[in-house]
Amino acid sequence: MTKYAAKIGLLGLLVWVTLVSPARAKDGYLSVTFTKAGLVGGVGAGRGVLTFEGREYPFTVYGLSLGLALGGAVTHLDGRASYMSKLGDFPGSYRAFGLGGALVGGAGGVQLKNRRGVIITLQGPRAGLEFSANLSRVRFALD
Repeated sequence: MTKYAAKIGLLGLLVWVTLVSPARAKDGYLSVTFTKAGLVGGVGAGRGVLTFEGREYPFTVYGLSLGLALGGAVTHLDGRASYMSKLGDFPGSYRAFGLGGALVGGAGGVQLKNRRGVIITLQGPRAGLEFSANLSRVRFALD
């Protein structure tokens, strides 16, 4: 009888796990143009658009970096904001590690994470004269 009860219990657990879906995190898509200048440290600002749940939300981004940064560049980045459950998870302070370079033209990428667990991954071309490898603190604010 106990084997039969255990099988019924496991079957019930399997049905419950299958039918009950956990809250799912959603992705947003970003497009941002960022201007940066630096020597040892860097400072930059930019504007962009977050597309989330079918709507577009303009935002401002600004930040500072410490590490190796030399020159200045204008970067247009596109990417994804992952692990968002609501729009309010997006704005705020992010920490990042970035690597990239440009000699008239080049490429760059960065991955950022905030305390709510949102991860932003961006990549794209750069124009200017710059090489950078640094740790950054970046702030996103919805307009």
